Amino acid sequence: MNQKIFIKTFGCQMNEYDSNRIYDTVKKIGYQKTENYEDTDCYVLNTCHIRDKAKEKVYHEIGRVKKFFRSKQKPLVIIAGCVAQAENQEMLKREPYIDLVVGPQSYHKINEMILNYLKKKKKIDETEFDPISKFKYLSKIKNQTKKISSFLTIQEGCDKFCHFCVVPYTRGPEYSRPFNQIIDEAKFLSDNGTKEIILLGQNVNAYEYEDKKLSNLIFEIEKIPEIKRIRYTTSHPKDMTDDLIEVYKGSEKLMPLVHLPLQSGSNKILHLMNRKHTIDYYLRIFDKLKKINTNIEFSSDFIIGYPGENNIDFDKTYEIIKKVKFINSFSFIFSPRPGTVASNLNLIEKKICMERLEKIQNQLYENQINMNKSLEDKVINVLAENPTEDGKKIFGKSEYMTSVIFSGKDKDIGKIVPVKIIKSNRSTLFGELAVNLNQKVA
Repeated sequence: MNQKIFIKTFGCQMNEYDSNRIYDTVKKIGYQKTENYEDTDCYVLNTCHIRDKAKEKVYHEIGRVKKFFRSKQKPLVIIAGCVAQAENQEMLKREPYIDLVVGPQSYHKINEMILNYLKKKKKIDETEFDPISKFKYLSKIKNQTKKISSFLTIQEGCDKFCHFCVVPYTRGPEYSRPFNQIIDEAKFLSDNGTKEIILLGQNVNAYEYEDKKLSNLIFEIEKIPEIKRIRYTTSHPKDMTDDLIEVYKGSEKLMPLVHLPLQSGSNKILHLMNRKHTIDYYLRIFDKLKKINTNIEFSSDFIIGYPGENNIDFDKTYEIIKKVKFINSFSFIFSPRPGTVASNLNLIEKKICMERLEKIQNQLYENQINMNKSLEDKVINVLAENPTEDGKKIFGKSEYMTSVIFSGKDKDIGKIVPVKIIKSNRSTLFGELAVNLNQKVA
């Protein structure tokens, strides 16, 4: 069988990782990746349930596919990911164009599902929570990603049950992959050209396998010579343990950007969210890390207009954003997710939420602009990842995950090179390769 498969991916980095692993898996039954959905034999939507109108996006995409294939042979249509997990049977009933529904813990069964459907033409819903079998199966299929910066999932699921979040219901309880399985995948990625590994998990710093923690993983991956940078996301403040904090003192490859979602600057709202940490607790983590290395910077997530948030609560969020100076953060107006505790709470007037969000984002953008401005006329280390679309420049990332476009050469790709920053905007740094390698790096 020689067929083409197209995957459209919504949402987080973990979904991107999952999509790549689906591609690796279906090769075993003769499916080859295509970038063009118009000539595909199998169309997969890998969905995310975190943001508003997630379900509607799925039906919109299916409508687009139906319209295009109206006069052509219909492709096999698969809905994967978190919306599939949450809405499984409803989706099959509502939209007959969907053939298979597979949850994020059942990707190891996708080949069997496809072959069974092609043989029997019977719609299948596979949404059991089975991460052990999933990762055991995937460990036998090499991760064929050849990117300079690659994702590597080490942990899935969540036991925190924040009142706004669907992850415990769509990804299941916390599960940590076997330590050696992760190291083997990291080594294989390195052999394929990866220079930076980004460790992924819904609560990545909750990783714990036997006596190993995230701190042990970082130090072990650091031993791989060709891996030059290590990052991890997304963390929970309650799992920011002292052993992990200490890694920033001893590691040479762990990058100095800590993504640690705060969500609100008000203890009252954090309690209503069931976040299990306080502002003081968060600031103690901030102080510990800054004491270890003053160059460490923070990024975060913020939910604005959570039910019960008044002007005082909002002002506290605004003030802590100014205090910590988060350099790159995501902020959204609260939107209820079906099945969560917060889904039935009284919403704050949209006009008020929009005004608050605008104020928050203006401050967050100012933080970003100031950070990037401070790097102008300085030389920084950049991991060169690929040529720009026009082929005239090189795209890379700074140690703080900021995009950098500079005048380099193709031979620089895969290397950490010194770049002098000439100018910047909110999201991007622009520069040129530093000719004098003895120039001091910021």
